[in-house]
Amino acid sequence: MTAALPDIAAQLHPHAQPLDWVGMQGIALPIQLLGHTLAAKVDAGVSLDTPGVRGIHMSRLYLALESLSEQPLDVGGLRAVLQQFLDYHQGMAQRAYIRLHGEVLIQRPALVSPLSGWRAYPLSIAAELGANGLQLSLTLDIGYSSTCPCSAALARQLIQQQFARYFAGKSFDHAAISTWLGSAEGIVATPHSQRSTATLQLQLAPTLSNLPIAQLLDSAEKALGTALQTAVKRADEQAFALANGQNLMFCEDAARRLHNALENHPALLGFDLTVVHAESLHAHDAVARSRWQAPL
Repeated sequence: MTAALPDIAAQLHPHAQPLDWVGMQGIALPIQLLGHTLAAKVDAGVSLDTPGVRGIHMSRLYLALESLSEQPLDVGGLRAVLQQFLDYHQGMAQRAYIRLHGEVLIQRPALVSPLSGWRAYPLSIAAELGANGLQLSLTLDIGYSSTCPCSAALARQLIQQQFARYFAGKSFDHAAISTWLGSAEGIVATPHSQRSTATLQLQLAPTLSNLPIAQLLDSAEKALGTALQTAVKRADEQAFALANGQNLMFCEDAARRLHNALENHPALLGFDLTVVHAESLHAHDAVARSRWQAPL
């Protein structure tokens, strides 16, 4: 007869106090998201609410996560796994947690040419199930280009001054002006641009069936107007230069655009967003933040 294996975690301990969160982090798990397999890392845990209970059964959390890799990730799947966490620890835990993070790939077309390429978007999905029901949050990082309005105005002034000096006392000829505008001597200054990042921390409505990741990314990039590109030809690069020139923005402008695009979105209960413009002029960054909460 095989002896029963000892279960030390199940032993009561008189000095074992309750804990807010007990579990594992960094669990490797393939997740199906937006038609692709995401090599995700998952944190999984429960609260340990019963005094005297020494530990939980972590292997049960690990095994319950397997169902998340068997079908496309949705809200129902997250809820079911969290409920399984609680069922496995009935009488011990009142809250269950999952946090999933990785990078999702989305194919993006070029601006003008028929090319396309893949963009990787870092994301994090967090879910909690407890007495207050299901709570969902989604964090997205979005890269974009930002051109400084102040720098653009200063560059235009220098070009005006150069024009006045060059054509002082000369007759104005359309062809001569056109040639001058296309020369390095004519365009003596350019505004500075920087690669910028928006981090969106979004509270999702628990009544959702699917995670509206692609829709939220599209809304944010449309609001910003100059999303980072993938494969480009010279025509695409020129179109991107035009978009930047017609889309001047401080970090304050970018934060307001995103706020207006996301406020009252039917999938959201609230958000906390941060934009960072990694300036090419300064050694420090320009940052703006905004938040919104749906009325009760």
